[in-house]
Amino acid sequence: MVTGRRTVLVARLDNAGDVLLQGPMVRALAAGADRVVFLAGPAGAAAADLLPGVDEVWTWSCPWILGDPPPVDAADLAGLTDRVRALAPDDALISTSFHQSPLPLALLLRAAGVPRIAAISVDYPGTLLDVRHRLDDDLPEPERALSLARAAGFELPDGDDGRLAVRRPLPPVEQAPGYVVLHPGASVPARAWPARRCAEAVEALTAAGHRVLVTGGPDERGLTAAVAGVTGVDLGGATSLPQMAALLAGAAAVVVANTGPAHLAAAVGTPVVSLFAPVVPVARWAPYGVPTVLLGDQSAPCRDTRARECPVPGHPCLTSVTAQDVVAAVEKLLTVQQPAVLRSPVAAGKAATTTQGAT
Repeated sequence: MVTGRRTVLVARLDNAGDVLLQGPMVRALAAGADRVVFLAGPAGAAAADLLPGVDEVWTWSCPWILGDPPPVDAADLAGLTDRVRALAPDDALISTSFHQSPLPLALLLRAAGVPRIAAISVDYPGTLLDVRHRLDDDLPEPERALSLARAAGFELPDGDDGRLAVRRPLPPVEQAPGYVVLHPGASVPARAWPARRCAEAVEALTAAGHRVLVTGGPDERGLTAAVAGVTGVDLGGATSLPQMAALLAGAAAVVVANTGPAHLAAAVGTPVVSLFAPVVPVARWAPYGVPTVLLGDQSAPCRDTRARECPVPGHPCLTSVTAQDVVAAVEKLLTVQQPAVLRSPVAAGKAATTTQGAT
């Protein structure tokens, strides 16, 4: 296990949910380092602030990761390089999704003088990586990231169960516990449950005796108002990310698509009704470590396309889910007494790690 190192830089440059899934990896790094600096994208910085083990958060808009990327700016790249050089980390771990390459950032970090860089890479890295980690299994994202930390020599501390987590205490919530949260928005349109279905679910859940809070960001106030209608409680734009975490922690269940609040709910231990469009693999991205009911046609034609806009007329993978399906799923979760069982840690033979220059 790595010990005695002063500073580790960890990078995850996409969305809030992606950052939250790095939690177990970050705690492993923090157990073997004196300082952990998290390099996040604009959409993920607030989530990085919530992760136990993070000492400092940097925000940077990455031209090769973001869905709406900025143009490549030589001065911007030089500025980040200078900042990393001044930080002088002993290690850097670059966490990416399976379809992203860590090598452009590895080149920048190497130019900044970082002496030891680790990442998961299917591409030949030349001298850009000191630890090139490769995986054979379709692991959940938290386990995938944690396997990278282990390959770099960092282990979770004794007693850490490897689940998602956020910093405590959370802000107070002005709601009596036991409500159901319905979050109608999604970071990618192809993953969203149609607004009319969300509104029907609010009415059906209310009729079944549940108090329903409808959440969303500041730019989703129109959506949340329409979905809440006259029976739900509209909280669109009313919560910061820490307040959202507190709100989800007090919920009996959360109804949400495959987007950031699903992983935030898992990080506070709340059961999830997951409206999951199969444009990305459910094995990787389903809510981790909490009781979950998965809804949506996982064999739909959009499967594994990574589409941002639904490529199939009518969005059938999620329009097939009804309000009564959601009510039944919530009722099922309310009967669950035992926590979900995590998958086993990465087994020997499931991952391969090579050193600099190996093909």
